[in-house]
Amino acid sequence: MSTAMIWIIFGVLLIITELLATSIAAVFLGIAAIVVGLLLQFGVIESASAQYTIFGVVSLLLLFTARSRFKRWFVGYTADSNEQPSSLSQDIGERVTVLADFQQGQGRVILNGVQWDAYSSDDLKAGELAKITANQGIHLHVARMHHSQ
Repeated sequence: MSTAMIWIIFGVLLIITELLATSIAAVFLGIAAIVVGLLLQFGVIESASAQYTIFGVVSLLLLFTARSRFKRWFVGYTADSNEQPSSLSQDIGERVTVLADFQQGQGRVILNGVQWDAYSSDDLKAGELAKITANQGIHLHVARMHHSQ
């Protein structure tokens, strides 16, 4: 197996590990390894010192220039500690539509077009309106709306 193929395989393995670990570092190391493998394959570089130098420079450039941009693609958006808390606390008192009959205090409701698992001490039926009384993680607590509300 050629040195170029070893670099390319190493790069692909690093990218695969990134998909499992989501630390957003291995993918850049993998891309750098593939770049080195391709440069070797096409005869642009040959010496071991050039291989390691290019690997290091490309890895660092990618890590420092693109990591934050790519992190949101791989991991998704997460709020930093200095950002506003979840908007669910703002939804207390909001109206929801019961999607499925509540059974043993559990059911599904729709809030702003999104389905949520919900709990209620009321025996709610599909189609009824309810209001959010609290939220606990990704579960809403709801109560039957009275006609005057």
